[in-house]
Amino acid sequence: MVDAERPLVGLPVALVLAVAGGLALDASFPALGWWPLALVAVTLALVSLIGRTVWGGVLVGAAFGAAFYFPHLSWAARFLGDNPLGWVPWVALATAETLVLAALSPLVVLAYRWLPRWRDTRTVRLLVLPVLVAGAWTARELVLGSWPYGGFPWGRLGMSQSESPMAPVASWLGVSGLGFLMVVLCAGAVEAARWAARERAVRRADGTARTRFAGGLAGAIPVGSLALAMLIVPQFPTDDAGTIRVGAVQGNGPAAYADERAAHDVLESQLAASAPLTSEPVDVVLWPEGGVDSDPAAQPGTARALSAAAASYGAPVLVNAASGVGDLFYNTSFLWTEDGAEATHAKRHPVPFGEYVPDREVYGAIAPALVGLLQREYTPGADSPVLDLDQASVGLAICFDVAFDDVIQEGIRDGAQVFMFQTNNADFRGTDENLQQVAIARMRAIETGRSVVNVSTTGTSQIFAPDGSTVQALASDEAGLMVEEVELRDGLTAGVALGPWIQGILLWGTVLSLAVLAVRVRRSSNRPRGDAEPVREAGPAVYPV
Repeated sequence: MVDAERPLVGLPVALVLAVAGGLALDASFPALGWWPLALVAVTLALVSLIGRTVWGGVLVGAAFGAAFYFPHLSWAARFLGDNPLGWVPWVALATAETLVLAALSPLVVLAYRWLPRWRDTRTVRLLVLPVLVAGAWTARELVLGSWPYGGFPWGRLGMSQSESPMAPVASWLGVSGLGFLMVVLCAGAVEAARWAARERAVRRADGTARTRFAGGLAGAIPVGSLALAMLIVPQFPTDDAGTIRVGAVQGNGPAAYADERAAHDVLESQLAASAPLTSEPVDVVLWPEGGVDSDPAAQPGTARALSAAAASYGAPVLVNAASGVGDLFYNTSFLWTEDGAEATHAKRHPVPFGEYVPDREVYGAIAPALVGLLQREYTPGADSPVLDLDQASVGLAICFDVAFDDVIQEGIRDGAQVFMFQTNNADFRGTDENLQQVAIARMRAIETGRSVVNVSTTGTSQIFAPDGSTVQALASDEAGLMVEEVELRDGLTAGVALGPWIQGILLWGTVLSLAVLAVRVRRSSNRPRGDAEPVREAGPAVYPV
């Protein structure tokens, strides 16, 4: 075993560090939002994984995942209101995420094991190994965000930095690129410390007091340079395209799944909060997801109410409701004018076990009482997430769609000059869910260089400038209205243009690199003993750069 493969800590300590790392990562997100703790979390996780066996990596990964996901997703326990089985969605979701993360954690373990076996030099240890480890971490994150059942890209490392000075990196490399560099930074710092300790040990062993620039300082230079670059990089520029005047309405109606309400109560709450717009000129009115509690395409009374509202505001209303087309149901946004619906967009990623039940027969046999509560099955939409107004092209993301890169990237490719996100957080009142989603919305503004109008049924709602700064905000559990001249922007950021390519390279490049290393290490271990390369003693003088 070469020096780089040895565990830094025993398994019991590794489990403690992994749990501490998971809790620190959760604290880096809102509500606490202590973003530097994300770097602490990654460092603790890496230290706990170095030198582990594959199964040890699974165990440590499970400890880290559980410590992160169970508190981070605790809001899922509110989905069913006061139902005594309300804890089941939370435990099921957090457990599923933990198991997938644990199963993929050996990618990091194998990176630490195989690369030094292939070549244990200063350059490999201080530069190449941190990159491969970060690639393995990001590959794990990308799989979690896309599998199973379309994945759940919630709690991605880069999303913890929405209020950090490092957030503009996302406009150059995308959110995954930002997370990748954060891991490179942490892994580089760990390797710099390990290499410096190794050289000190060699100096003590040979009885000399000499120091070398190639030690701790050499390792600190790339780490410090990367940290400085990530802290000072400006946001990728986009082009000014004018403004649009938006009225964003938070009705605070009884929109939760378990709320008691009469017919049209949610619609009436939106109309009441929108009343000032009859004397306040705007170009478009934005209502949240579920702001209309009946299908306007099928209910003439609802359609008439929306047409009358649009006429009184002198502007179209961007509304959202459950809508049926034949035997299929969609979570649909409508651009509604006084003449009716002009355009629609259906949610691209309905939430498994929230908006539909995959493999219903299987899960119905396991938990029939819970599965029976979800009678309506939403179908994924396939239309463009961009609606055209006379004054602007508006990109949409309905609720959890905001966490999926493909929806945002497609919106930009289809010409979105501003984003309007509609969400219904009423199911999760009093939890961190809304604040976590707000952080994602802010990061999308920074990543795309677009203004974002993020409106919720029950709050909190915001308008973000293209640099992520807050222009206006409404508090939770209060009806309110924001009227603002919102900036429009044209042009692609590098993060949007390169984001999918960066993700593909990080995922498949890491898998290919580990596969090649596995072959090389296996051939080396099977080489006849007489042909084996001599084992070199660790020391500054014997390791080529």
